[in-house]
Amino acid sequence: MRSSLQQVFVFAALIAIYIFFMIAAPNFAQPSIALDIVQQSAYIGVMALGATFVIATGGIDLSSGTGMTLVAVMAGVFLAGDWMNLPTAIGLPLVIAFGALMGLVNGLNISVLGLPPFIATLAMMMVARGLALIISGASSITIANPDYKFIASGQIIPGVANAILIFALLAVVAWVLLNKTLLGRYALAIGSNEEATRLSGVNVKLWKTLVYVTAGIFVAFGAILYSGRFGFVQPAEGVGFELNVIAAVVIGGTSLAGGRANIVGTVVGALIMETLKKGLQMMGIAQEWQLVVTGIVVLIAVFVDIVRRKRATAV
Repeated sequence: MRSSLQQVFVFAALIAIYIFFMIAAPNFAQPSIALDIVQQSAYIGVMALGATFVIATGGIDLSSGTGMTLVAVMAGVFLAGDWMNLPTAIGLPLVIAFGALMGLVNGLNISVLGLPPFIATLAMMMVARGLALIISGASSITIANPDYKFIASGQIIPGVANAILIFALLAVVAWVLLNKTLLGRYALAIGSNEEATRLSGVNVKLWKTLVYVTAGIFVAFGAILYSGRFGFVQPAEGVGFELNVIAAVVIGGTSLAGGRANIVGTVVGALIMETLKKGLQMMGIAQEWQLVVTGIVVLIAVFVDIVRRKRATAV
């Protein structure tokens, strides 16, 4: 019941924000704006789906933003004409595998070496940013491969970008993983009480590593949607994206303390973040103030999570 109430609350917040901008921002009510919001939120939302599993364990992933950029650069290496120029059927799995590799490194650093998730993923964030600049020569990469661009910007359904369909499909996959598989069950168990989970016979190191690998795969899909929309990769971008990812997860009702996660809430959280951004832009609010508003929203979400956990403990 608490989970259902949380979903209702988050969805009601999205509706309220949308109605506010319909009134306050000229032309915000156009259907094309709603589609644009969903499309723009797709890459952040997809990465947030993976981050939901990480945060459910009580961990954190600060490398998703620059990691996405590095994976996008590698997509350019595999698929761009000036580089390896592999067929999409070969290059695309390599892109996804590279994202999984990044997640594996994070998972091993945390599970095997015992590094705190904050430190391990902070280091990966810096490494990923540096490698993206080194591999690309600090220059933008154009991916002219039409099949690759079609993945994100094509329209299997007329008027609806494929990125939206992929976001929806991956959200269903994430929901199934969280609610119907051992991966989700153990992620929540580890977040609730890692020591008790270990004593019950669960290989905590293995499953925690698999959680980070899963997050890396979702980062790879986010990179595909981000770079495939325009067929363009800018290696200096991605810094700060991880904050939007974490914000979407927390706003959606996943607890930073671990043990509770909500995939539907994460999707709505990503939509809230993008709706705020789009609405403030259309109101003519300066980008600096957009960051202020976003920060306040994140603070409110974290405060609500703290209050909710205190009430749950009291009960």
